[in-house]
Amino acid sequence: MSDKIQILFVDDEENNCKAFVRLMRLEKEYEVAIALNGLEALESLKKKPADIVITDMKMPEMDGLSLLKEIRERYPDVFVIVVTGHASVENAVKAMKLGAYDYLTKPFDFDVINMILGKISEHARVLKEAEDFEEDAGKPYRFENIIGQDRKMFKIYEMIRAVAKTNASVLITGESGSGKELIAEAIHSRSQRKAKPYHQVNCAALTESIINSELFGHEKGSFTGANQQKIGLFELADQGTLFLDEIGDVPLQIQTSLLRVLEYGTFQRVGGSQTLKVDTRIVCATNRDLSEAIRNKQFREDLFYRINVVSIEVPPLRERKQDIPLLAKYFLEKYARENDVSAKRLAKSAVKILMQYDWPGNVRELGNIINHALIFCKGGNIIPENLPPGIRESAFQREFSLTFTSTSLPKAEESLIRRVIEMNNGNLKQAASDLDIARGTLYSKMQKYGIEKP
Repeated sequence: MSDKIQILFVDDEENNCKAFVRLMRLEKEYEVAIALNGLEALESLKKKPADIVITDMKMPEMDGLSLLKEIRERYPDVFVIVVTGHASVENAVKAMKLGAYDYLTKPFDFDVINMILGKISEHARVLKEAEDFEEDAGKPYRFENIIGQDRKMFKIYEMIRAVAKTNASVLITGESGSGKELIAEAIHSRSQRKAKPYHQVNCAALTESIINSELFGHEKGSFTGANQQKIGLFELADQGTLFLDEIGDVPLQIQTSLLRVLEYGTFQRVGGSQTLKVDTRIVCATNRDLSEAIRNKQFREDLFYRINVVSIEVPPLRERKQDIPLLAKYFLEKYARENDVSAKRLAKSAVKILMQYDWPGNVRELGNIINHALIFCKGGNIIPENLPPGIRESAFQREFSLTFTSTSLPKAEESLIRRVIEMNNGNLKQAASDLDIARGTLYSKMQKYGIEKP
């Protein structure tokens, strides 16, 4: 079997096919086959699989959009590029929203073709590495309950191994949803305290009075509603580990009590007079900038140094996108089991969208999106239509803006105006506002580019 990337070029004009073959002849890593219409292309794919299909939009019998839909259903891992004339950018946009990887405009620009094929090769490489990584028992991508093969994650694994052997306090920083609690659990699981209790509390979810009682406990009758004695988390986690999530949201008065526990290992229950002594390891996490909180007198500097003996910074998902295919597969399997549905796989077109999205909610958001896609998936493959519209639109806008870099400025401007008018359902007043230009200027540009009023 050839190691070359297989390209199927589809165009009803034979001269265009021959021109493309000539253009690609010097590129030794590609092997090109041709088809003169959509039906012939599907027959060709049955006999010989292709990695990439480049298809014209306007063809008899089966047009490019119809072929794209068929390929998406039958061969979801094939990358599809559509070819359009300069006056048909809107059709190319529709194709990309249906799952096309990118589009080319006639006449062909060899540099643009190479750029797009290079992007496809990079996406394919990441996916292949993810698949190989799972099969390579010598390189575990799962550390405790943490999934990730990015270099930054391997550095974190090494830090966990080192700090778990000690009793040092640890501060885990990172954006919400990045997986800080999993790191805290891994530290406990790798420590000599692993057979002892592990407890955690989200400090941001509790009021000052409640968090005081949760952490230190209270005596019966110490306040209204205290009908019985309560053992606090510091006592419950004695000899083990207590994870304080969102430590930056703890009120200043409670911070004083925390400092005393960290310094001396002693405290009193709310309403109590007995001094209790515990040996509880503290692991904290926050998504706040505690240095800024210290400057604003919202966090005690002495407490900061006590909890920050070792600092572990968790990278956001957008900075370790190589982990997205692995995490997506994990969530697919997890939610398939929980929802008692058959196993699914991610089509490359869906992976492409996941890789382009910025993930402000990080790993937690990815899990929610995969669960959503699984619910709405009717076939055996998760395809872009199964993903929430906001995810698809965000990825599309990013891809569309990147495409402008290979397009002339006037053409980019025309495409942008058409797109904004379309997004506003023909409302020219709103379109002008979104473009930050006067309505008269918008009318002039529409006339310049031959854009008809809706």
